[in-house]
Amino acid sequence: MSERLQKVIAKSGITSRRKAEKLIESGQVKVNGKVVTELGVKVTNQDEIEVNDVPIEKEQPVYYLLYKPRGVISSASDDKGRKTVTDFFEGLEERIFPVGRLDYDTSGLIIMTNDGDFMNLLLHPRYRMDKEYIVKSKGIPAKEDLEKFKKGIRSDGDTLKAKHVKIMSIDKKKQTAIIKIILHQGKNRQIRRMFEAIGNPVMKLRRERFGFLTLEGLQPGEYRKLTPHEVDQLIKSANKIVK
Repeated sequence: MSERLQKVIAKSGITSRRKAEKLIESGQVKVNGKVVTELGVKVTNQDEIEVNDVPIEKEQPVYYLLYKPRGVISSASDDKGRKTVTDFFEGLEERIFPVGRLDYDTSGLIIMTNDGDFMNLLLHPRYRMDKEYIVKSKGIPAKEDLEKFKKGIRSDGDTLKAKHVKIMSIDKKKQTAIIKIILHQGKNRQIRRMFEAIGNPVMKLRRERFGFLTLEGLQPGEYRKLTPHEVDQLIKSANKIVK
């Protein structure tokens, strides 16, 4: 992910963004060995940046898997003062952000990182990684209605599809069902819209799996670091599809 040069300099901790802009305008900043004086220039993690001929220390990339509870915003901040996914990482030096989103009322697996290129790769439209969810529905959906998910359901101009859907259990007394659904798409409120379309609103929703990553060993609000091997596998599998 590319970012404005002054923002990258400020993130390195050597000065504020406003002072970074003055350093750029006065010719004290180089990108890949060339002096840059324009504020609109954007750089990536691969670019070498020097301030007064001294290379800046770039923030090391970090990668986490968080079990997001319900009632939490998938954002770095919230203007309404609600709890966000970054609130679980107090004391972390790096400024991290979520890869994609889970609805406020949806719990489950979400990846957190400060690596913009990694985020863009995982969110690329062609990167069709399995995303597995467990749904508790109001009412017991008919099998033929669930089969419609595989063909695609139209909703507000979108065609919403599921790769796989299966009823795991039903409660005839309470008239609820537990359903596993696997998506490749990532449309806004997709699963809730799909179930609303067949007349069985979602009561609870949890993302259980993202590719080979699962919530194993975690409770809501807990997180763990992704291993270098996990990060490498995610990048390799995405590159095979996107390129």
